[in-house]
Amino acid sequence: MTMTPDEIEALFSDAAGNFRFARWGRPIAPIVFGVDDATLNVFKGAVEALSALTQHPLTETDTELGSNLMFFLFRDWAELVDLPNLDKLVPELGALVTRLEAQGANQYRLFRFDEQGAIKAAFVFIRMDGPLADWPAESLALAEASQVFLLWGEQAFSARSPLARLPNGADILRPEIGDVLRAAYAPELPQADEDSAFALRLFARVSALPRG
Repeated sequence: MTMTPDEIEALFSDAAGNFRFARWGRPIAPIVFGVDDATLNVFKGAVEALSALTQHPLTETDTELGSNLMFFLFRDWAELVDLPNLDKLVPELGALVTRLEAQGANQYRLFRFDEQGAIKAAFVFIRMDGPLADWPAESLALAEASQVFLLWGEQAFSARSPLARLPNGADILRPEIGDVLRAAYAPELPQADEDSAFALRLFARVSALPRG
């Protein structure tokens, strides 16, 4: 199912209707904290799958930041405050933790951008309590990876997950979301755009993708 231009625009718009698109402008160097080796490999596998889908490269080390995509899995938001040097990477950490605790949030994504507006770093915080604790690691990793390869709007997946469940119970990326991800990394498209007309260009790229 191909999404309409309006549906694509909504994926990158905030509650006030402001449009903002951004993709990664540099190779991604991922790292995962708070998991065992098996779960670490699952998360790295999900990032590798998104890299293959979008044809956006991964790297072992980012020259500026070392690791530029960081996943943190934990049981309580307060644990973040005790992580060494995290407050240097996220100066607003204390206030952020207080706000997320008050909201009862179970996940949060924080992005950093370069001078062109492209993504240069992302921090993914996942509180493994409540509903998320029951998710299979493979599903959680794929959902989180898919939501950090682009700057989606805050409400993009509030009503519907980026994943779809197969009859055998396995979760996969929804095909239409996969198409948007593939199209978004087309070399001829800019790495960032704040004009809602960009949704039409993205729709054109989605429509031109090879099928089957």
